[in-house]
Amino acid sequence: MASLEGFHCPGGTMIILRWLVISGFVAFGLKRKSLTTWILVAMAVGAEVGHDWPGVAIDLRLLSLIFLNLIRTIIAPLLFSTLVVGIAGHSNLRQVGRMGLKALVYFEVVTTMALLIGLAAINISKAGAGATLPALAATGQTPVAAAPQSVSDIILHAFPENIAKAVVEGQVLQIVVFSIIFGIALAMLSESKRRPMLSFCESLSETMFKFTNIVMRFAPVGVGAAIAYTVGHMGLGILVNLFKMLATLYAALLIFITCVLLPVAILAKVPIRAFVKAVAEPVSIAFATTSSEAALPRAMEEMEALGVPRQIVAFVIPTGYSFNLDGSSIYLSLASVFVAQAAGIRMSLGQQLLMVFTLMLTSKGVAGVPRASLVILLGTLASFHLPVEPVFILLGIDELMDMGRTSVNVLGNCLASVVIAQWEGEFKPAVPS
Repeated sequence: MASLEGFHCPGGTMIILRWLVISGFVAFGLKRKSLTTWILVAMAVGAEVGHDWPGVAIDLRLLSLIFLNLIRTIIAPLLFSTLVVGIAGHSNLRQVGRMGLKALVYFEVVTTMALLIGLAAINISKAGAGATLPALAATGQTPVAAAPQSVSDIILHAFPENIAKAVVEGQVLQIVVFSIIFGIALAMLSESKRRPMLSFCESLSETMFKFTNIVMRFAPVGVGAAIAYTVGHMGLGILVNLFKMLATLYAALLIFITCVLLPVAILAKVPIRAFVKAVAEPVSIAFATTSSEAALPRAMEEMEALGVPRQIVAFVIPTGYSFNLDGSSIYLSLASVFVAQAAGIRMSLGQQLLMVFTLMLTSKGVAGVPRASLVILLGTLASFHLPVEPVFILLGIDELMDMGRTSVNVLGNCLASVVIAQWEGEFKPAVPS
């Protein structure tokens, strides 16, 4: 009992030992100097501050709210620019014709299945349940389900009456619909009229990538403050939910590979052993770097060597980086329902499916954005009036989750190139199947 009393006493031996361990983490962070390491260190410091000094932790919430506001400023310009570039930049769909249509249909079917698998996994594991945030009561946010809407209300709400109003109110689906129509209209213009606006959107998207990098430098402070605030209200038990979430994600990714990608490969008569050998290196690069872009050159080279014609590789894989983010889709559906569970908000199946549909649209075109899933997730949560506090605790394991979802993104796009080549009758295996 003495040891337990010491554990809870700020002047006790246990608290001194804990801070000595945390000091070691800080020293390790100074040596590594990586954002991921500092986020993990900030989580440890925040959890300890919240446990030992709850009153101080409450005041630290201001820092987490500043980080949240900075993230929110990214959403509208990022979605607009990336979607317009993704659509108008691939205006050669007219020339590619049949192949382009098949690719887009394939992308949408597979990513929708990924979202549904993620939705089923989180509803089965209930990783966020039991982590109800008392912070909601303090901020006046009552955990109640959204009011039911008719089908006509849902459809009407997707179309903006005023794009500026949609941006101000954070209506992500309306921004997406506007951006899609804008991108299609831009693709229909002549090259001389299309190029200036496309160049502007490309420049805007690159600027928002850099903007995101700058904001993410503040992430350790924002995450540490949010964890301190959360633990100050709830205790250290919240960390159990993080490990359940991580296990749920990897289980869902494994199910998706075995129950969706593998059957697709078999039906398309993809030479499985040769394909696995070809994707091993690009998938490993994606897993190690958590960057789809880092694996892109090698993925294209390996698929061409496998027997996919260069013109199909050049079209399908880059387009897939915008429209076929299987791993990210699974993560987004998991994380969005995790937030609702953690906040004690009950969402009907219809509301969850609507959120999945929104994520299916908003996740397009942002594969190259660091922490893109965080931006998309926060935008979608705002559209569905869900609290954002649970998102911050996910950042502590985001690197571990990012490794898995990025690898599946690359794997799915490599398979898509082979499937489309088979569909077009142009796949010529370089090795016997």
